[in-house]
Formats: sequence, C-alpha cells, structure tokens
Amino acid sequence: MKARVYLTRHLPGEAQSRLKARVQLTVWPAATPPPREELVRGLAGAEGLLCLLTDTVDEALLDACPSVRVVSVCAAGYNNVDVAAATRHGVLVTHTPGVLTETTADLAFGLILAAARRLVEADRFTRSGKWEAWDPGLLLGHDVHGSCLGLIGLGRIGRAVARRARGFSMELLYHGPRRHPEAEEELGVCYVSLPELLVRSDFVSLHAPLTAATRGMIGRAELGLMRPTAFLINTSRGELVDEQALYEALAEGRIAGAGLDVYAREPVDPGHPLLTLANVVALPHIGSATLATRARMAELAVDNLLEALEGRRPPHPVNPEVLTPGG
Repeated sequence: MKARVYLTRHLPGEAQSRLKARVQLTVWPAATPPPREELVRGLAGAEGLLCLLTDTVDEALLDACPSVRVVSVCAAGYNNVDVAAATRHGVLVTHTPGVLTETTADLAFGLILAAARRLVEADRFTRSGKWEAWDPGLLLGHDVHGSCLGLIGLGRIGRAVARRARGFSMELLYHGPRRHPEAEEELGVCYVSLPELLVRSDFVSLHAPLTAATRGMIGRAELGLMRPTAFLINTSRGELVDEQALYEALAEGRIAGAGLDVYAREPVDPGHPLLTLANVVALPHIGSATLATRARMAELAVDNLLEALEGRRPPHPVNPEVLTPGG
C-alpha cells in the first residue's frame, strides 16, 4: 500500500503532482498554516509530513501522531522542528539546503541597496506626487560601493553575499563560531570579533542559524556599537535580533536604517513599531521567492520524503542517527 502523507500547503511547480502519484496525499488547502487540531487530524495514520517553517513540530505533536516516520521541511532551516524530540521518537527530519543560496543572497544584497539608497522611500515619494523638481538635496542616501560589509555567519549564503560585495569593491569582514581560511583566501574576507565587526561595518548582514547561542545576539549593546551611518540587514531569522532594541536604535537615529525579510513573529503584525519607520525596508520573508528556486525547494523536499519513506537515505537528513544501518 502507498504511504500516507500530509502536506501543509500547496507546492509550486510539478513536485506536488509527483508526490501525489507515489503516496496517498492529503493537502491542507489554505494559504495559512493549518491549526494544531487540523494538523493532528490530518496526520492521523500518516507516515510522512511535508511542512514549512510556519508549522510547529514538537513533542506533543509527535506524541499525538505516532505513525509519523518522516518530517520533510521545505526550507533550508528547520527551527520549527524539535529535532531532539523527533530523534527520541525515531522520526527522521530532512530539509532543503543549498538550492536557495544564490537567490537569498540576491535578496540580501538587494536589501543593502534598497536601504542605503532609500529606494522604497523614493518609490513612494514619486507615486505620491510630491516630486516637483530635481533637487540636489532630495532623498540623499549612502554609497554601497567602497563601503565595509560585516557578515555574521559565513555559510553558503554569507559567502554568496560576499561574492556579490566584491563587485562593489567592498571591504569584507566576518564573524562566526569558527574561522574559514579557505574562504578568507578565496573571497578576501577578514575574520574579526563581533564587537570589531559592529564598530567597523557600514552594513551588518546576518546569516547565522537560529540556535540557543544566536537567539537575541543583536541587542541594545550590539546595536550601540554600530555607527550612526550603519545599516542592519536580516535575511536569516528574526529571533536573532531584539526587535524593540532595533526599533529604538532606528527611531532615535543611532543607526541609519535596516533591511528586514524576517521577524520574530511571522507574519509580522501590520502595527509593529518597526513598520512605522521610513528608514526600514520591510519584506514578507521572500528570500527564496523566485519561480525556479521555490520549485527546486519543493522538488528536493519531495525527494527527501519519498526516499526516506521508501527505505533509502534521503539527500539531506538533519538527524541521520535515526536511520537504520544501510538506510
């Protein structure tokens, strides 16, 4: 018999059709995440779950759904899953790294440009009919070329952003839990302490995973080290930043601006204080949102799920220790 799978959102591209041909598939039809009770109901008797970062998979859910063997997350991150709990339950967790690297790096650099050159403000200004004449003092921004970019995290996406920054003749600094000598040689990035990076950088771009150690890593003290002309860019995880401290730093002019694609709670409340500020470019978590990349993510999430359900080692397991020998 075909394995039963619950899918928490429709997938782009052809991946969903391919999955439907191989399993008994149930799909949550709405664009918003299924409520917990619906998720439990949908997973009754199911062996596989294909979900997004917005779907919480914790001990309670796994207790309530003992038939689940595989959780395939259609994202590079997997902080929506309690991996330790999944491992205790013998549930394999998979994710989709790599395929979104270049696309997310494009967006991160786009946010650098948009925040520095006040592109969103300028668009609104033009549409509002306020543009009356060319003015040498109108909407003055900050140069990106020749400036200093500090990367917090030098994984796949951090390195891809660094490659883009070289085309703008930027000085490149980075900080992380360990040094990367090969990247230093290839990209010309210089390893520094976090305080030094914050003090020296014109743009601070976050590319760290969300862990107990990184949660809230950018708070009042760290923002206080940044230049009043500096910008914070976050395309990683919203919880890396103390949002209240960021709001205060931006509102008081202690830093120049921010480009945000992620937030501590998503979707971000339209009344969030950060959204009231003109010096914030705010996007709805679209780092990987291109037709090609989202389709590749869906294909890889389906590959992970099918391989695991059919007894083979999937391309990207998070907790491979639950695999049986040879699996």
